[in-house]
Amino acid sequence: ALQASYLRSGGCDPTILDQLLHLQLEATALEKGTAGLHRARHMAEAPPAVPAETPGTGTHGLDAALLAVELENRHLEDELLALKVRRERRADAGSRAAQQHRQELARLQAEVGMLRCHTEQTRPWLHPSVFTHPIGPPLPP
Repeated sequence: ALQASYLRSGGCDPTILDQLLHLQLEATALEKGTAGLHRARHMAEAPPAVPAETPGTGTHGLDAALLAVELENRHLEDELLALKVRRERRADAGSRAAQQHRQELARLQAEVGMLRCHTEQTRPWLHPSVFTHPIGPPLPP
C-alpha cells in the first residue's frame, strides 16, 4: 500500500522504491515464516547486483511496476467486492420492503373482510313482506 501510494503521488526515487520493495519482501517473509525472513534479510543486506537505474528500467523497475500493478489489482478487487456487497444489501432491503408491503396488504384485506362481516351482522334486516305495498304514488313515465 505504501509503494502504491508513493507511485501514485509521483514518487520515482529508486532508493525509496528499493526500500519499499525490501519492506514488502520482509512482510511476505513474515507471513510465510522465519525461513523466508532470513532470505529477505540477506537480500536486503546484499548490495544490488545491478546499479540503480531510472524507474521502469531493469529488473528492479519491473519488480516495482509489477508490485504496483498487483497492489492496484487488490485495491480494485476490494472495491468490486464492496460494490457487490452494497448491491446485495440493497436487493435484500428491497425484498424485505416488498415482503412488509405484502403483509400489510394481507392485514388490511383481512380487516376489510372483518368489517364487511360485522356490518352485515349488525345491519337490520327487514322482511320483504314489509315492502309489498308501494310506499308512495308511482312515478310518472
